[in-house]
Amino acid sequence: MSWTRGLPAVLAVCVLSLAGSAGCGSGGAEEGGPGVSASPAGRLLDDTDELGHRYREVDGKGAPEVKIEVQPDAGDTWDVRLTVRGFRFSHAGARAEAVAGRGLAYLFVDGRLVTRLRGPAHRLPARLVPRGTHHVTARLYADDGTAWAVDGRPVESTADITASGARPSPAGAADTGTLSASATDLRTGGRGSPDRGGKAS
Repeated sequence: MSWTRGLPAVLAVCVLSLAGSAGCGSGGAEEGGPGVSASPAGRLLDDTDELGHRYREVDGKGAPEVKIEVQPDAGDTWDVRLTVRGFRFSHAGARAEAVAGRGLAYLFVDGRLVTRLRGPAHRLPARLVPRGTHHVTARLYADDGTAWAVDGRPVESTADITASGARPSPAGAADTGTLSASATDLRTGGRGSPDRGGKAS
């Protein structure tokens, strides 16, 4: 059999591949204009968060959502609870790739990253929240380190908490002070209304 008889079969395979998505060339071409690449898990933007992680833009309809609730707990710690919708937490060791609606949450205190969460609950140590008012933010990320975003803003929620700190009492005994929490929803950067329980609404 000559090589010319095999050529039509090779060309047919190449045409079928082109009808799919990759073709016979190398992949990795960017689509969607400058600064935006197409992906089954959203569009990668040039914009980044304060850590330098690029935003991964998804449509608002069906986009991941997060709400945060922070409440005082025993021993001057803070009980952090996340409620997510359209999102599931990845297990440790998950592949570093973006899969729609999957990943982890980064927890920030006053804009500083304090931990990465693979579940909806965390206990925030008092040492990370000294006396004063602080902003605790949960932001959703894909497993490849990109931040989920809608309309160019990260998918996140912020709660404001206030710690009075320890202070001496008149009798000389230490007073642990008081803890309080209120919250503001920042799902896509807009502000919501806090409810009385300190939950993001």
